[in-house]
Amino acid sequence: MTDPLDPKSKPPAATRRTAIGLILGAPLLGACASVQQTFSQFGSQPEGPAGPPQEGVAVGTGQIKVGLVLPLSGAGNAGVAAQSMKNAAEMALAEFQNPNIQLLIKDDGATPQGAGQSTQQALSEGAEIILGPLFAVSVPAAAQLTRTRGVNVIAFSTDSSVAGRGVYLLSFLPESDINRIVDYAAGTGKRSFAALVPDNAYGNVVEAAFKQAVGRRGGRIVAFEKYGADRSTPARTVAQSLGSADALLIADDGESVVATADALTAAGANLRNIQLLGTGLWDNPRVFASQSLQGGLYAAPDPSGFRAFAGRYRSRFGNDPVRTATLAYDAVALVAALARTQGGQRFAAETLTNPSGFAGIDGLFRFRSDGTNERGLAVMKVTTGGGVAVAGSPKSFGA
Repeated sequence: MTDPLDPKSKPPAATRRTAIGLILGAPLLGACASVQQTFSQFGSQPEGPAGPPQEGVAVGTGQIKVGLVLPLSGAGNAGVAAQSMKNAAEMALAEFQNPNIQLLIKDDGATPQGAGQSTQQALSEGAEIILGPLFAVSVPAAAQLTRTRGVNVIAFSTDSSVAGRGVYLLSFLPESDINRIVDYAAGTGKRSFAALVPDNAYGNVVEAAFKQAVGRRGGRIVAFEKYGADRSTPARTVAQSLGSADALLIADDGESVVATADALTAAGANLRNIQLLGTGLWDNPRVFASQSLQGGLYAAPDPSGFRAFAGRYRSRFGNDPVRTATLAYDAVALVAALARTQGGQRFAAETLTNPSGFAGIDGLFRFRSDGTNERGLAVMKVTTGGGVAVAGSPKSFGA
């Protein structure tokens, strides 16, 4: 998403302080890359040499200490994302009204060893909860230390395999997108589904979620193919099956989605005769510019939250945030809200897994007991002018 609000349109303080709220009838408390590009970026360790490690800093004067572990000296995109997330965390602290927390910001250098050292430092300084790490390979190193202390972790990795006891993921998980878009399609009468996904880790997660979601809604899968460097053969297989399908899922990033649509067209598929479905990776200018993908539907957070956040961020820091910066903002706003309202149980598992969930920059989210999360997503339609909401994000998770 690359359309942040003009920085002059900074909302009043009363508006800014509603970033996170407990939903259980309690009042809200104060406080572009595509969304799931993080799956490939932050599911594994980055390549390339890291920079010199940064010294830890403490931000805020509250009594409750919170560790924030990020790859600030990581190579390439890792360091850029980490700095943006650090900025967002500090912004959340500044916008939350009188927070009683102090952030202990640590640099893990984008390595498991660094994550272990940073977590140990934060714990020894009194951290009651750890926010981060960002990379999946670093999460177990942090969790090994926190579990022995009875401290929970809210990590930012998109790899669900690292979630578990005491480790909760506040990230954009592919499963949430698939569940939302399949549920919406089924709700509009779609019963027969086809899918074309990449043969990689992201595609594996999508495959499992897609098959489960279609089965849950009583639908059937008439074709499911994976592709590698060559799309033509799997595209021909799927194209031949589209006559018996109501909807076709193409789950990949923007450039690859366009290439896959072109391969299907070359194989004889008429994409105008089928409902195209996608994930948050479709939130990309290349997708919006593609004639083949016009009218396609994809699940993603309501973009208005990020646009407002990005406007405030740019006003404060003079540049645009990375898309995942909202995760750090929401994590800090969440722990500040819990610290204010939940007493000694503020960061306990029962508190974090409140089934009513929380409201953040990107809408509703809640942690499951297995450490994964569920998000309240909107359904967007591809137009030449960008994504247009056809179904808003839910106001609550229901029963």
